[in-house]
Amino acid sequence: MSDAAIFVISLGVTLVGLFASWGVYRRRGAASGLRGASLSLVPLAAAMTGVTEFFVDLAFSPVKWTGVAVAGLAALLYVTSGAMLARRSGTPEDGRGAGRGGGEPKAAKRAAKPKGAVGGATPSGDPELAEIEQILRNRGIS
Repeated sequence: MSDAAIFVISLGVTLVGLFASWGVYRRRGAASGLRGASLSLVPLAAAMTGVTEFFVDLAFSPVKWTGVAVAGLAALLYVTSGAMLARRSGTPEDGRGAGRGGGEPKAAKRAAKPKGAVGGATPSGDPELAEIEQILRNRGIS
């Protein structure tokens, strides 16, 4: 498509939008009318800066669509690899993986702690609170 045709189409769309914005200004007030006018000027600005030509070329070019597909595939592979790395390294509660200086594994941490009776009474005397406190201690939350 030629530059002149793109400019004429963009100018037409802008003029229609400005006319509609004038009607909005009369019905809803200055704020809505100005917002409509600003959005109406976007097609003309796009044509004058060359952005419209890029999108017209994109719409009708199989090579550019192939490039968009390759970029999407690259993004998908990147996100997938991040998920796979997170799963492989493990994520304990402290946020550090075992391969990155996370220290000893979870099982060793649990085995090192003395286990108390779950049903035992605490100084507060409530056995339900004692069970909750024991669960929190087992998970490393104090």
